[in-house]
Amino acid sequence: MAEFHKAAKTTDLEPGAIICVDVAGTRVALYNLDGEFYATSPSCTHIEADLSDGYIEDDEVVCPLHFASFNIKTGETTGPPADEDLTTYPVRVHGDDIEVEI
Repeated sequence: MAEFHKAAKTTDLEPGAIICVDVAGTRVALYNLDGEFYATSPSCTHIEADLSDGYIEDDEVVCPLHFASFNIKTGETTGPPADEDLTTYPVRVHGDDIEVEI
């Protein structure tokens, strides 16, 4: 059964930032889109590049290696060369803690 676990503090993630963290033994990427927090699997599905080394453009994360892109909210692949979606995780804010359901 999935449970929410603390992933970071809201102050750890400025708007437009991406960080990778371990949450209950699972590595996830956390994103701040204008004060809304999202979590996905941490690696590009093309060649496993760390998405926290990429950048956010609108609602998409762009891989630092070959510029594959993914919708941060849905995990959907939006640009090649990746053709497999990211896993997304439910996120909530409790006080100043960002919690991810794993």
